[in-house]
Amino acid sequence: MLEKYLSKTKFDSLDDFKKNFKVIVPENFNFAYEVVDGWAEKEPNKVALCWTNDKGEHIDFTFADMKRETDKTASYFQSLGIKKGDMVMLILKRRYEFWFSIIALHKIGAVVIPATHLLTKKDIVYRANAATIKAIVADGDALILKHVEDSLPESPSVEKIISVGPLVPEGWEDFHKGIENAAPFVKPVCPNTNDDISLMYFTSGTTGNPKMVAHSFTYPLGHIVTGKYWHNLNEQSLHLTVADTGWGKAVWGKLYGQWFSGATVFVYDHEKFTPADMLKMIEQYKITSFCAPPTIFRFMIKEDLHKYDLSSLKYCTIAGEALNPAVYEAFLEATGVKLMEGFGQTETTLTIATFPWMEPKPGSMGIPNPAYDIDLITGDGRTAEDGEQGEIVVKTDKWMPVGLFKEYYRDAEKTKDAFHDNVYHTGDIAWRDEDGYFWFVGRTDDVIKSSGYRIGPFEVESALMTHPAVVECAITGVPDEIRGQIIKATIVLSKDYKAKAGEELIKELQDHVKRTTAPYKYPRVIEFVDELPKTISGKIKRVDIRKEDSKK
Repeated sequence: MLEKYLSKTKFDSLDDFKKNFKVIVPENFNFAYEVVDGWAEKEPNKVALCWTNDKGEHIDFTFADMKRETDKTASYFQSLGIKKGDMVMLILKRRYEFWFSIIALHKIGAVVIPATHLLTKKDIVYRANAATIKAIVADGDALILKHVEDSLPESPSVEKIISVGPLVPEGWEDFHKGIENAAPFVKPVCPNTNDDISLMYFTSGTTGNPKMVAHSFTYPLGHIVTGKYWHNLNEQSLHLTVADTGWGKAVWGKLYGQWFSGATVFVYDHEKFTPADMLKMIEQYKITSFCAPPTIFRFMIKEDLHKYDLSSLKYCTIAGEALNPAVYEAFLEATGVKLMEGFGQTETTLTIATFPWMEPKPGSMGIPNPAYDIDLITGDGRTAEDGEQGEIVVKTDKWMPVGLFKEYYRDAEKTKDAFHDNVYHTGDIAWRDEDGYFWFVGRTDDVIKSSGYRIGPFEVESALMTHPAVVECAITGVPDEIRGQIIKATIVLSKDYKAKAGEELIKELQDHVKRTTAPYKYPRVIEFVDELPKTISGKIKRVDIRKEDSKK
């Protein structure tokens, strides 16, 4: 499969990989037809998806199954009026219907907007109107369905709401009945061009609502490196990435690069993460390749890893935040497997990584992916020297990397701010050592990374400001051993509430945020102050709050 898309697939060394890796981009590339249906034709009985859940259910889907079910799903979506260019939001947790839906929407040429099940009414309304979403496909969970239903009066573009069950209330389309009764699928004459938008994510910013990161149909080709040369997959691999399908990491680790490589994607659909259960899954199903954020590994090493037979594990990768060397050493001692770090953004594919030919340095992201022209730029525009901090940027004057985002949808100003003069500015700061390894320092803005989530202060501040007790507030990240960072709210109270400052009010404000926006965004630490540090122009100086916290 890979031979069609790479000038060379096997590399003798890191130097060979850096010099000779090149992606071949076909005209009008569509992952659904070329890769999913391609495998179905070549090896129909090969298992594409091994799905299980915390209720003990288990289903294997071959590539032939995936072609059949995605054809039926595409036909069903067409019968609902979904066509090329239409925006469709998927709120599906880790349900296998996510794979049916995303591949089906690719086949139609529609735009997929994966979303977390933690979104509330307010979040859904914003997204529906910002992207002019036409349909929402949701997990049939009572709370999810309620949030979607509550959003509809303020979301005029939404024409169809589809439930995959178990609940299918009145007014909802029944996904499974729909695909069972679907007419034979007829492929559109021209489902897409390479430049059309196929996938869009809402990502957190620090100065406004989430941005819409738009990717073209060539985006999956950028994940060949992710699956083949970072996860180190082959046709015998059984790969597990820990990620909800609402987050970008899902298509990084549960779809594109894995199926390019011919690997089987393993999905454990669970409501609550427990390290013991995850380790049992690895043991029971004999997972060969595993990828997760550092938070997951931190929880796992607190278990007695020697109690589990993890001998099937051949390769492990890690991303989301810098890795603590103690975690690396503990996992290596227990399993004999080295954790290979990587780095990227919603706007990109894997941009920096520790590749198979390299010896990992715990805490280092690795070296630049040769598909990208990466540089470190100092504040005065120079290329940073070894040991000197600079912003990670992608240079596009020589070539446009496959996998780099197309634009911030409907926001030319933000697109130009990040992408100008043939340079994409990641907003991430790092330094490079004498061996060429990159080491992450932090964001140039204030995005908080907690348990693998990227959380923009503005979203949490907006939720807090709707409570009558709050006059002003600032959201910052506080270092945490388990989660990487936790959210802290520094709050100026209204006169009527100043006397009530205490644990009871803290709990009330935390519950208010959980109800107003996605629950994972609530502040675990709240401090009441008389005033917030500000610039002359009146902007809150979150950096000053972080500095004060570091002294405590």
